[in-house]
Amino acid sequence: MNIELDHIDRSLVNLLQSDFPLTREPFADLATRLGLDEQELLKRTEQLKENQIIRIIGPVFNSRTLGYQSTLVAMRIPENRIEAAAEIINNHPGVGHNYQRDHYYNLWFTLAVRGNADLEEALREFDEQIAPEAMFDLPATKLFKIRLFFDLEGNGNHSNDEIPVETQPVDSPSLSDTERAVVNEVQQQLPLVGRPFDSMAENAGMSVGDFLAGCRELKERGLLRRFGASIEQRNAGFVANALVCWAVPEGRVDDAGRTMADFKEVTHCYERQTCPQWPRYNIFTMIHGDSRENIEAILSRMSAETGIDECEILPTVREFKKERVKYRV
Repeated sequence: MNIELDHIDRSLVNLLQSDFPLTREPFADLATRLGLDEQELLKRTEQLKENQIIRIIGPVFNSRTLGYQSTLVAMRIPENRIEAAAEIINNHPGVGHNYQRDHYYNLWFTLAVRGNADLEEALREFDEQIAPEAMFDLPATKLFKIRLFFDLEGNGNHSNDEIPVETQPVDSPSLSDTERAVVNEVQQQLPLVGRPFDSMAENAGMSVGDFLAGCRELKERGLLRRFGASIEQRNAGFVANALVCWAVPEGRVDDAGRTMADFKEVTHCYERQTCPQWPRYNIFTMIHGDSRENIEAILSRMSAETGIDECEILPTVREFKKERVKYRV
């Protein structure tokens, strides 16, 4: 899909991703910043959704702080059963992303559920229902970066970002009844109207002022990572991507992870546990570009800057599922 966007559309997409205001009239506030009236901005936003540039506008939560355990699962599935397996996986509400990859382990998906016991049970059920030739999971032990931002203006996509470093485990903070109501309600699809949070606040039994104050408080506490748009990166010109796993010596994990995370083309950078089926590769990066050659050039730069040259490249073959998990607290 080749969609022409003017400079205002591109600025709008960037703002919707990175700086969506948690205010009573967020679209009016964005319109003021772009020199538009609110109705024109809403019309442009609706058009971006219809053209499948914008996928969703909503919150991204830190799942661990809400009491959820998450992991990355890899499977080896015979080609003639991969679609059936993907359908079973997609039906689980804790699966956010599910991809076929060009690798011996050809199906990779993320899974988030409440508590360790539920995670183990979910993995057992997948094993029983799908009967993969091989399956293992790789929980994250350290987060260096997670920022799904795609720069449509070409100004560099995270020059002012502070790259987070988070380690497991993290104690889940206690949530008040009010905070639980905010978390459960704010995950609804944001309506494209002048005051989109009014209906959410009403459903939560709160004033809109208190509801938005609760959202901002969750963000300040780190439970809410960000509130903004996710886009269909292929439709926005980022047509190539790959999961790249690096074999990094234990003593160099922090330095290498920070350096890799600092690349603007890297949207995710984690250290993950190894296992017998996956014994060497411990840092995982998700890399996006406009061509396969671009991805290869980025990998060469990352290797040169870190001194790490042993990696496994898992290009995306098919996207079976990509959505934000809805957490219930």
